[in-house]
Amino acid sequence: MSELGTSGGRGVEAETTPSGGRGGDEPAETAGEAGASPASGTEREANAHDTVEAAVRAQLSKALGGVRGMIEAAVPVIAFTGTYVAVDDVKLAVVAGIGAALLLLAVRLAQRSSPQFVLNSLVGIAIAAFFALRSGKAEDAFLPGIMLNAVYAAVMIFSILARWPIVGFIIGSVTGDPTAWRRDPGIVKLCSRLTWLLVLPCVARVVVQYPIYIADGDQSGLLGAAKIVMGWPLQVAALSAMVWLLARGRTPIRREEPA
Repeated sequence: MSELGTSGGRGVEAETTPSGGRGGDEPAETAGEAGASPASGTEREANAHDTVEAAVRAQLSKALGGVRGMIEAAVPVIAFTGTYVAVDDVKLAVVAGIGAALLLLAVRLAQRSSPQFVLNSLVGIAIAAFFALRSGKAEDAFLPGIMLNAVYAAVMIFSILARWPIVGFIIGSVTGDPTAWRRDPGIVKLCSRLTWLLVLPCVARVVVQYPIYIADGDQSGLLGAAKIVMGWPLQVAALSAMVWLLARGRTPIRREEPA
């Protein structure tokens, strides 16, 4: 996904220098490469990306957690909705949703892999459960998600209009300067387009799910289906569009040279 180690710049030289490289009188510095500090690790990650497109692809993949991360976000929702449709019991549906999230968390911990995306899912289902149990209506479990998507969309649209598109800060996280990317109109334009692609799924979810939520009768089954269909599949579609857009260009990253 990213072009790791292809740069001939100074940031890569430290990684490719053999342990018996120039000057055998520097063993301490060479040995330190194996256990590099967080700061040096960040520097190597930044220097691994030569273009804006490569940096954004890498950071988006990390943020979404790949296919597994998106599946982990969907499973608790499927468990909640499926249980409620089957038994018409909000409390049992909540137990099923939270139980699914806890099971995924246990698998992550057993594999000693990052539980970040499972924890995000667990927090989400816990908030949804609070809303549903408070009112006794299963459809209220979907209200926090609708509200969150509306907030996300509003914030990202505002960032585009203010010419501070959210995706631009991904560039800043790679270069080490959070605002330097704004000096390049081409990068600002690219980041605005990418941010619009993140806005569209959020707007679509609100436009489709809110009318269902306010409709008469128990709409939990329909809301659950809409949330699943418009969850990770829609996110994958948006990500695919972003990858297509990113594949068309090679905008060089400009880094500040150390004094």
